[in-house]
Amino acid sequence: MANTLSVVGIGPGNPDYVVPRGLKLIEEAKVLVGSERSLLDFAHEGQLTHSVTGKLTELALWIEEQLKSHDVVVMVSGDTGYYSLLPYLKKKFPDTPIDVVPGISSMTFAFARIGEVWQDADLLSFHGRVPEEESLRYEAGRKLGFLTDKEHNPAAIAQILMEHGWPADTKSVALERLSYEDERIEHGTLTDITRLSGFEHSVFIVLG
Repeated sequence: MANTLSVVGIGPGNPDYVVPRGLKLIEEAKVLVGSERSLLDFAHEGQLTHSVTGKLTELALWIEEQLKSHDVVVMVSGDTGYYSLLPYLKKKFPDTPIDVVPGISSMTFAFARIGEVWQDADLLSFHGRVPEEESLRYEAGRKLGFLTDKEHNPAAIAQILMEHGWPADTKSVALERLSYEDERIEHGTLTDITRLSGFEHSVFIVLG
């Protein structure tokens, strides 16, 4: 029987927010893959580990080698179905049984942190990509949620939105390090947020 590749969503990162089955798979894994931060948080002595970097081809070759003798557990931040490694892994291992354990996405966690529902929000990403121009249009009462990166942090996105017609006094919230002790949440208008430093890999919510 072929060994299994498990993809486990670890939510915002704090073990308190990982579903029990995901924690069990991580704890029992002989081979564990994840970001450097997640390996520090979850890996234990005796496990064979590999960190996820930008070298995905190298990672895939390593996983392929490990699958010859062991199941492999891959931890992904947030939820497995929301901008995760899952599509890449499915493409690279089409004949390998893949077990997917979902987690809490950083986006849904961020909306929960500020007491807002996200069922009526448009969820977009500036993390390694740029949304289509049309998706950034202003509409009264429109709610947006963004994933951000170093180039397009909340300050940059706030400026872009104002250039697309969003009022400068639109309420917005920048959130990073969610679920950790050093979690940061900053409320302000779009104008306020343009002066905000940091928040490179974060969530930015706009309440139009």
